Amino acid sequence: MNVWVLIVGCVAATVTIKAAGPVLLGGRELPPVMLRVIAYLAPALLSALVVTAAFADGRELHVGAETVGMLAGGLLLWRGNPLVLAVLVAMVVTAGLRAVL
Repeated sequence: MNVWVLIVGCVAATVTIKAAGPVLLGGRELPPVMLRVIAYLAPALLSALVVTAAFADGRELHVGAETVGMLAGGLLLWRGNPLVLAVLVAMVVTAGLRAVL
């Protein structure tokens, strides 16, 4: 029963947060400063997820196969290679290191 209370609470919080914007703005345009902040939210969230996945094992920071794979893919992207190639190389490097270690 506690799980369902948690799920209903999360649903209610999500609906409230999503409805707050249109209700509070009432059809007005956002200020340019807020539009710039919103534009940077997705890249900031993506980079936070990548760093967390690459440098954490659930409880503490560590360097492992995921870190090396991410660095290999990032190096390829930095050198101008296609995203698909960088992801594939990162996967192969990570899987290879996991198999060896």
